[in-house]
Amino acid sequence: MLGAVTGFFAGLIRLMLGLVWATAWRLGLAVVAIIAAVTWIDHAGLPEAGALIDGRARGSVTLLDHQGDVFAWRGEMFGGVITARDVSAHLRHAIVATEDRRFYSHFGISPRGIASAIRINLAEGRGPFSGNGGSTITQQVAKLLCLGRPYDPAVWKSEADYEADCRRGTILRKLREVPYALALEARYSKDEILTIYLNRAYLGAGARGFEAAAQRYFGKSAAAVDPAEAAMLAGLLVAPSYFAPTGNLERAQGRARVILGLMAEQGYLAPAEYAAAMAAPARLSAAAEARAGGYFADWVMETGPAFLTRRTTEDVIVQTTLDQHIQRAAEAALQTVFDTRVREGSGAQAAIVVMSADGAVRAMVGGRRSDVPGAFNRATQARRQTGSAFKPFIYAAALDLGHSPFERVEDSPLTIQVAGSGPWSPRNYTEEFRGSVTLTEALAHSLNIPAVRVSEAVGRDRVRQVAAEFGLDSDLAAGPALALGVSEATLLQMTAAYAGILNGGRSVVPYGLIELRLQGEGAPLIGQAGGMGERVIGEGAARALIYMMTQVIAQGTGTRAALDRPAAGKTGTTQAARDAWFIGFTADYVAGVWMGYDDNAPLTGVTGGGLPAEIWRETMLRVHEGMAPRPLPMDLPPTGGAGVPFAAEGTPPADGAASRLLDEVRAFLLGR
Repeated sequence: MLGAVTGFFAGLIRLMLGLVWATAWRLGLAVVAIIAAVTWIDHAGLPEAGALIDGRARGSVTLLDHQGDVFAWRGEMFGGVITARDVSAHLRHAIVATEDRRFYSHFGISPRGIASAIRINLAEGRGPFSGNGGSTITQQVAKLLCLGRPYDPAVWKSEADYEADCRRGTILRKLREVPYALALEARYSKDEILTIYLNRAYLGAGARGFEAAAQRYFGKSAAAVDPAEAAMLAGLLVAPSYFAPTGNLERAQGRARVILGLMAEQGYLAPAEYAAAMAAPARLSAAAEARAGGYFADWVMETGPAFLTRRTTEDVIVQTTLDQHIQRAAEAALQTVFDTRVREGSGAQAAIVVMSADGAVRAMVGGRRSDVPGAFNRATQARRQTGSAFKPFIYAAALDLGHSPFERVEDSPLTIQVAGSGPWSPRNYTEEFRGSVTLTEALAHSLNIPAVRVSEAVGRDRVRQVAAEFGLDSDLAAGPALALGVSEATLLQMTAAYAGILNGGRSVVPYGLIELRLQGEGAPLIGQAGGMGERVIGEGAARALIYMMTQVIAQGTGTRAALDRPAAGKTGTTQAARDAWFIGFTADYVAGVWMGYDDNAPLTGVTGGGLPAEIWRETMLRVHEGMAPRPLPMDLPPTGGAGVPFAAEGTPPADGAASRLLDEVRAFLLGR
């Protein structure tokens, strides 16, 4: 009886096992058939390997300085095709050692690798396909190709969304990778698969592919990188932004040490090579390390045509006006003053612009952080009240009408009836009155009441016209407070307006772009846009004004800006010291400095003649290092010196109505 029961259950078990086996092999055969069919379909849709090399949806912009040296990149940089055979053997070994040590022996997928990754993920409390993926290089290529789905702007908002979708680690996506990876292996050789990987992988800082990354970080081809550089590049694959050496060099070097260990462990590096690479970790090229002109590069990208800069689908070369020596000088000057003269933890900001007299911008610092692409640029985007930095344009209007720097004006109490507002009485910063002063003294000491008298005498419309033609054309105040700089402007606009004074009285459109061309093309698509424009004031008036502005530095509010060469400028401080300016020039360069808080809070103990003047001086000393002093284009005072009242001297001949107008103006200036 017992034997019969045992035989029954044994037969039942054999029957069940038979059914399971019959079902399993049929199901397995069906799965294999499905995989084979999908693989065949994928294989049939794959193009030649060369068509998959450059998968960018956007192009790149390479920015050159005025000497033709690269200083910045934007967009997605593609350095050119690099093949598995051309690339440095060290780089090839680093990639294989890090990403897929069995690359040359498997058939596209690695069951062992997938099982190991699932085990690690579950042990660390993650989902089976979250974290370690166990993907082969072939599977990673499948992800880079998005399983054959090209980028479509109608489906994805951005290329970043497209890539995130392509990299989703769902079970269905993992299963779908299998036939596509098998198709890749069937269609292409191992070298072709690796070549696609080398060229399509994103490696941080806008670099697409290892050739672009090697050029971006090390200034050399991927064919020439040494073991330490190869390890750093391969280390980017796991997290390009996190391990990018431009973001954190020490972190990138630490990751590279791990890769070097893998290379040595797998026999790709001899002990001596390993020791040498560990002792001399990879460092950035000079261009990558300097990160010069971040704000400048952003400004050029904004001012250029969008379809050839911000949204380009081509690879574009832009030559600019940037002078990297001047850029470094401005950055160092700002850092020095904040390190030595500003209390630690201060949230105050500052900006600097340096340009030539024709408007060619040579350097731009848009804030205290100069290494953050896309940061708020206080030199071009912040519109702030100009304060007394506006006063030179009042005196420009007067000088252009024929007045002399040595005519006198009363610095005494003044009340003006303003329609709709009632009486308005301007005050000087010192709350004192100096009596009769020359126009030169009034500007040098930044006296408010004389500035208002001059503005009212020559006419606010004329002052607004001069300022607007010099480039300060944004909502200039209509009332008498126009003379006190209550209107707003950017630092770039103000510096360009002062450049107009230096160049003899012509308007200036600041520019940074010299020419733009497509990579590989000789003829430029776009040439210089900007420079000197129409005459605003006469050359004689400009030369007289330059003399007056030299006295600001020689004996007025700007003495802290004094240099070892002739210089002219003007301080500016707005109400409650919310903005502090110093803008000035030598015979070679114009520089503007603004300082303030982003939230418009008042500065503590800062005026334009203080820290901004010191930043300006530190900048200009560095800029002019090694340059011989040159005289400013100005008319020196006649014998008798400053303070001698000679109202008619230097005035062009006038008769009739013009003569009577000048007499009336002079009477107003003298308070009569």
